[in-house]
Amino acid sequence: MKSKLDKKINIQILFVEAIRFFFIFTMILGVSLVSIHNGSKDAQVMDNIQDILQIKAFLSLDGKNRTTVVVYNLPLKYRHKKEHLFHPIILQEASRHEVDPALVKAIIMAESGYNPNAISKKGAKGLMQLMPSTAQALGVEDAFNPEQNISGGVRYFKQLVNRFDGDVKLALAAYNAGSKNVRHYQGVPPYKATRYYIKKVFKYYELYKDQMTEKMKEV
Repeated sequence: MKSKLDKKINIQILFVEAIRFFFIFTMILGVSLVSIHNGSKDAQVMDNIQDILQIKAFLSLDGKNRTTVVVYNLPLKYRHKKEHLFHPIILQEASRHEVDPALVKAIIMAESGYNPNAISKKGAKGLMQLMPSTAQALGVEDAFNPEQNISGGVRYFKQLVNRFDGDVKLALAAYNAGSKNVRHYQGVPPYKATRYYIKKVFKYYELYKDQMTEKMKEV
């Protein structure tokens, strides 16, 4: 009796799985037929999907021993949506300290990905990843406050630019690896993380410059 019951249950399970497989197969076939029928429209959709897939995101360790996701190949329309929240502050502080706002945006993207609550393993905090000692020296009371963080970060970066005679590349190296290391090596330190950081910032910088140029054309 039990054997017959088990056999009946097994048959029911197989029947359900067969229906499930048929349903999935039908769905796939239907999508394929629609894709063939719609041709160019679906090609556009696939292009958009490939834009996202071509982000080439991967993990690396930067100078602050922090895991960073690299997304500089991400198309403008998919980029971080928190940027517009801090745009007015960035423009204000960039203008005040005579720093290109596109460069400030690039540094923020490279440092925290526009996460105002970001904190590294070494304790760097906020959008521009200020170390506690640096924040204190800059008079930043709350490093997680976007306005204070950006204000302090831009001011600090401007100090580094002046310290290295206007050399933005060395200023970025100092921002990432420290001024002492830049002076010690009389240039960009031979750290893979620092060199990659500089490359990443400049890549973002180009993207933001293009973005801001396009916005100016629309005005």
